Amino acid sequence: MLKVHILQIEDIYVPTDRRKELDPQKVDLAAEEMMDEAEERPISVRKGKDRYVLLRGINRLEAHKALGEKTIRGYIMNAIQR
Repeated sequence: MLKVHILQIEDIYVPTDRRKELDPQKVDLAAEEMMDEAEERPISVRKGKDRYVLLRGINRLEAHKALGEKTIRGYIMNAIQR
């Protein structure tokens, strides 16, 4: 089972292909849910060089930024070994 970590938002890099998934309506909805203190799903990241790289959760991440949050809950995933 994956462990949830508290991550610094400033330490998360969002690749270009993730930015294409950004949906302003979903960001607004996620922000509203956070203000209502609903339990949110953690984002998924992997360790990169000196930062985390976002894998899933661009709209939740952007909602946290919009609300002025400094941290977010996330799963740290391992890189796939081939």
